[in-house]
Amino acid sequence: MNKDWSDKNKKMQALIGKELTLAEGIDLLIDLRNDLLTQISYIVNGYPEEAFYQMPFAGADGYHSKTLAYSMWHIFRIEDIVAHTLIKGDEQVLFTGEWQKKTGSPLITTGNELAGDEIAEFSKKLDVKALFDYCKAVMDSTNELLRGLSYKDLKRRFSDEDKNRVLDSKCVSADENAAWLIDYWCEKDVRGLIKMPFSRHWIMHIEAMCRISNKLCQNARKGADPIARCGLSCNHCFLKDWCGGCRTAYNTCSDACRYPGRICPNTACCMDKAIDGCYECDELKDCRKGFYEYDDVNAIKAMALFTRKFGKKELLKTMDKLRKMYDFEKIQEILGNDLEEGFRILEKTRHD
Repeated sequence: MNKDWSDKNKKMQALIGKELTLAEGIDLLIDLRNDLLTQISYIVNGYPEEAFYQMPFAGADGYHSKTLAYSMWHIFRIEDIVAHTLIKGDEQVLFTGEWQKKTGSPLITTGNELAGDEIAEFSKKLDVKALFDYCKAVMDSTNELLRGLSYKDLKRRFSDEDKNRVLDSKCVSADENAAWLIDYWCEKDVRGLIKMPFSRHWIMHIEAMCRISNKLCQNARKGADPIARCGLSCNHCFLKDWCGGCRTAYNTCSDACRYPGRICPNTACCMDKAIDGCYECDELKDCRKGFYEYDDVNAIKAMALFTRKFGKKELLKTMDKLRKMYDFEKIQEILGNDLEEGFRILEKTRHD
């Protein structure tokens, strides 16, 4: 489990266990949920449509065996049902906001009854952008609920009437893989529901989403040119396990994600000029576009200049040598202080 998320979750659980620290605990919980939703946002805005119905771990034992779209639907349908139908006894966000129609979902259930290809086919039908908006709407609604809870409210337990209300909603399938959820929820008090599903359930599924998206990026990078258009050696970047690179549809480069369509100025310029990369451009040395606008990216420009003179294969070999001696940040530091010096270090390393 992600250490930061885990630590926040543990601290939150301790804080909501005492009346004097309840408010602090709720604030921490909402902060954690914001962190987790940011991770989902990163995935939604960083990956192509096809990524959301792919199953790179199909058949595996664990949450990562699902799809990205299914995971989003599942997390927030459970929260919507528990927060509104079970705890508040009012109408779910799915219905008040007409989100079933907006997302294109054929289901109103949690999706627990689906398996294998059914999950992939269901995921293909979902409008991912609308689904993310539904996720945000559910989170905001639940956060409002959480902020209004008193310490006494946390001890509330659920009756047969509460249980029947969830049954009557038809939002939990009668399939044996789903039906157990109602008993599971109703056996807890409100504090127990805060722990699961309002926090830990998010963490487990979002960690699985990260694992899925990382695998998709790794698969996309196989056979792709490992030299980015700006000149960076993607094989030696700290994002290499989580980014497909600017030559694939799975481009989550930290710079590219700042721009529409995840197309950075360096890539856009190269495409306009019909060149393979910045290393083929006569204006490279004095260029301040994209990555080159920063004062600390001489390292990348040095790589591009090196590629221009010696070629991509030599850059990869040279970076392999440097990587044995230094981590990514140190390489950026030693190559980035001065462009000419950075190029000289690469050239010297090539010959060593």
